Amino acid sequence: MPETAGAGRRFSLLIAMLFLGILLVLANWAVAQEGAETVRLDGRALFSVNSSDTLGAEVRARRVEQRLGVLVRALETVPKAAVEASGSERVIVVAGVRITTVSPIDAEDSLTDIDTLAARWATAIESGLREAVERRQGFGGSFFADTLAALQTVLSRAWSSVVSVVPRLLAAALVMGTTLLVASGVNRVLVVVFKRRIADKTLENLIRQLSYYSLILLGVLVAADALGFSPGALVTGLGLTGLVLGFALKDILSNFVSGLLILALRPFEIGDQIVVGPTEGSVERIELRATQIRTYDGRVALVPNAEVFTSRIVNNTADPIRRGNVLLQVGYNTDLDALVERLRGSVASVQGVLDDRPVTVRIDELAADAITMNIGFWTDSLRSDYKQTTSDVRRHIASTMEDMGLPLPEPDLWRVVPAHLEEWKTALSSCREPLHPTSGAEKNDDMKGKSSK
Repeated sequence: MPETAGAGRRFSLLIAMLFLGILLVLANWAVAQEGAETVRLDGRALFSVNSSDTLGAEVRARRVEQRLGVLVRALETVPKAAVEASGSERVIVVAGVRITTVSPIDAEDSLTDIDTLAARWATAIESGLREAVERRQGFGGSFFADTLAALQTVLSRAWSSVVSVVPRLLAAALVMGTTLLVASGVNRVLVVVFKRRIADKTLENLIRQLSYYSLILLGVLVAADALGFSPGALVTGLGLTGLVLGFALKDILSNFVSGLLILALRPFEIGDQIVVGPTEGSVERIELRATQIRTYDGRVALVPNAEVFTSRIVNNTADPIRRGNVLLQVGYNTDLDALVERLRGSVASVQGVLDDRPVTVRIDELAADAITMNIGFWTDSLRSDYKQTTSDVRRHIASTMEDMGLPLPEPDLWRVVPAHLEEWKTALSSCREPLHPTSGAEKNDDMKGKSSK
């Protein structure tokens, strides 16, 4: 079991690392999907813009930054930023260039009126342009200022992401940690309850795993909400990407569903002795991923549930009793009636052979050199009892043959003379005339006569 426990810990660590990576991706995506994006010039924040009807917040902010960058390289002095009315919107113009548009939605999100917000943005743009132009006219010129500005932009955006993401990650991690503790506690409580009330290990395994993974799923949904996802949007997103996930996680999902079906349909239970393909042994655990089988030579086999569910399963202990058979070959000169009666009594007296089921002795085959008999009996279906009882039955059969003076089968012995030699001699002498072989002298005379001719 130490190897199994170590493998379980490594698998849990891998799942935890995978979940942490997914949390990071989801947190970044959630921040990117928010309505606000900061406009920066040389790494310094000017103001934040929201998504418009046609552009996302990030695209809108990058466009404003691009226009400001062009103006910084083109202007030597910065004119005053003007605010022009365009219907219900306000347009900020610098040196005849439209920098950005202030919409009523921007004003609503900023909890102010549109004119006040437009004036605020215009002041920030004018101040930022003036400082950027002065930096390029100072020490190091434009090259030094552009390099420093690029570095400041990267660092400021990274810091902004950290400030936005880390609190959400901590909240999500706290939710998942609490969920794991609660799920483990519920699992232990169920173990105690089932130990006192219900002795069905398979039912206990099913309820424990369903409750555990249900709590984990609930924790994932709450953690996603802490990251900025609504549960409805998360479920919708999973539905849209279900096809891709189905192909990517086909084997994992197949094993998971097969595990649920095995636990629900119960073709075998924990403790049963089964045969699945080339694997035979006792079922120790039924997980949602694989079924753990202890083979008769002491090894542990983890068979994927999809393979178990689709394979031919032989459950040797589905019934508490099992029929055993032993084959015996005897000669044709054997008194079969006496032998059958002796065998029935001898096998029935073996310890482990059930008394309420009759011992059967049948003739299976009449071969050229022997009669094949089939001795059937019933015993406990556990492999240890079955094997021991079968061995004792064979030993009693050998003792019965010896007591009756019957030879035991010897497959390597081939008879090359008749069994009753004297009878065969008498039969042959009565149906054949005696042979008179010629003497040596007569044979020589005959040969001479033939040569003279």
